[in-house]
Amino acid sequence: MAAPDIVTMTATNPPKIAIVWRGDRQARSNATPQNNRFHRIFEELAARGIDAQPAVFDEDFADEFRAQLLACDGVLVWVDPLHDGKTRTVLDPLLRDVAARGPWVSAHPDVILKMGVKEVLHRTRHIGWGTDTRLYRTQAEFSDLFPDVLRTGGPRVLKQNRGNGGQGIWKVEVIRDAPSMVHVLEARRGSMPETLPLADFMRRCDAYFLGGGCIVDQPFQPRLPDGMIRCYMGADKVVGFGHQLIKALIAPPPEGPNSPQAEPGPRIMHGPEAEPFQPLRQKMELAWVPQMMAVLGIEAAALPMIWDADFLYGPRTESGADSYVLCEINVSSVFAIPDQAPAAIARLVAGRMDIKRG
Repeated sequence: MAAPDIVTMTATNPPKIAIVWRGDRQARSNATPQNNRFHRIFEELAARGIDAQPAVFDEDFADEFRAQLLACDGVLVWVDPLHDGKTRTVLDPLLRDVAARGPWVSAHPDVILKMGVKEVLHRTRHIGWGTDTRLYRTQAEFSDLFPDVLRTGGPRVLKQNRGNGGQGIWKVEVIRDAPSMVHVLEARRGSMPETLPLADFMRRCDAYFLGGGCIVDQPFQPRLPDGMIRCYMGADKVVGFGHQLIKALIAPPPEGPNSPQAEPGPRIMHGPEAEPFQPLRQKMELAWVPQMMAVLGIEAAALPMIWDADFLYGPRTESGADSYVLCEINVSSVFAIPDQAPAAIARLVAGRMDIKRG
């Protein structure tokens, strides 16, 4: 994908940026820069002389929404791939069309299809964040290969290619005394463990292959209870970290999956300079992100203004240092974000717009 054009503006002709999120007609009518979760981003953009406006999206008023975007110079998008049964099947072609007509879009749908899908875990498995990652493109391939991988490789985690909120992410473990049976647990909040025949579970996964989908298969990481590190990126630079004791893929407590005891811990946010995460920062900025860009064919100017890479702790090295295993890249809708991120987003937008003052 070619790098977006740079838009040159003057201080008397401020650039217009649309900030996009999903909502209904009433949400669109009532939206202001102050009354939504992106208000800090609006504030930081305004401080740099950028005219940012809410652009609430829904399929019911897609034409009106498209006209609004075409009147802007750039578009920042926060829309999940799955939300209450709705997908991005209308939004993504619309954004491609808008981008082809002039405004730049972050994140562009074509970049999302390279970075923000689970297949990226397989394509980049050879760089330092990778692990024993398998990819199944068809039901036949899945049926032929996965049972042996599961029986010889210990617990596995299966992931549908596109999704959010833990939907279509499963921990699968063979029952030792009954190898045709498995324990499964979905990462979606409120899920309960199930025991069922492996063949029945695999049939349940048939839907993940629809529309050109696939399944990615990774080993379960035993250090999952140590938490997940979310590395927030502004283009190719770290803008902060979030550490959270997650409960996804961990069996719920006796009180039940919807009890307070089953809730994940708070995500503790840290700035980019936080000392515990400097080894990860160096790996991301100096090695892993450049390597990912080369593998995926993404130019620096096309990187999203905000994205994140979620890491689990891998096995400790011989010296006792932590290793890190990538479990997901989020591009479509990255929020909440560290306190430092809104200013970083505004700085990147200003650089993209090449504002000339005075």
